Amino acid sequence: MPRNIEVKARIPSLEAVLPLVQSLADGAPEALFQDDTFFTCPTGRLKLRDFGNGRGQLIFYQRPDAPGPTQSRYRIHETADPAGLRETLSAALGVIGRVVKRRLLFFRGQTRIYLDAVEGLGDFLELEVVLEAGQSAAAGLAIAEAIFSQLGLPASARLPGAYRDLLEAAGAFASGPGTA
Repeated sequence: MPRNIEVKARIPSLEAVLPLVQSLADGAPEALFQDDTFFTCPTGRLKLRDFGNGRGQLIFYQRPDAPGPTQSRYRIHETADPAGLRETLSAALGVIGRVVKRRLLFFRGQTRIYLDAVEGLGDFLELEVVLEAGQSAAAGLAIAEAIFSQLGLPASARLPGAYRDLLEAAGAFASGPGTA
């Protein structure tokens, strides 16, 4: 199962961090819209990501519920009918909640750098170091730490979990569009 190291941080604004990220990135960003619906799943987390253009991904992942950088193991399945799949999975498993975000995706080597505007939460930076076969989590963490340091973000900006966890803690997770 593929693995990555994730680090998230709250940022003052996308505009404040954008020039720094652009200076580190390998190229121009890709603008993304993502509407993630989370379903009941006893063995990890299961979400359907709808890109709003008729494409989507069903993503199953396992990660520790712990503060700081975390390693995730994941599987991704592409779909050309995210709305239909959402309806089926909602009926079969039940919806926990939704996270809606607009992202700018940059790359730096094996790292995805996201600048995120998350509905109900604000602006964030996320680093995902996609681990290569045989690469240790410690090596991936060192890459993430180096980029985080180059961006000059304080350690206090780091988040302890995922966006869904932050929304859940704020009592706003289950109130997303289309949830019961």
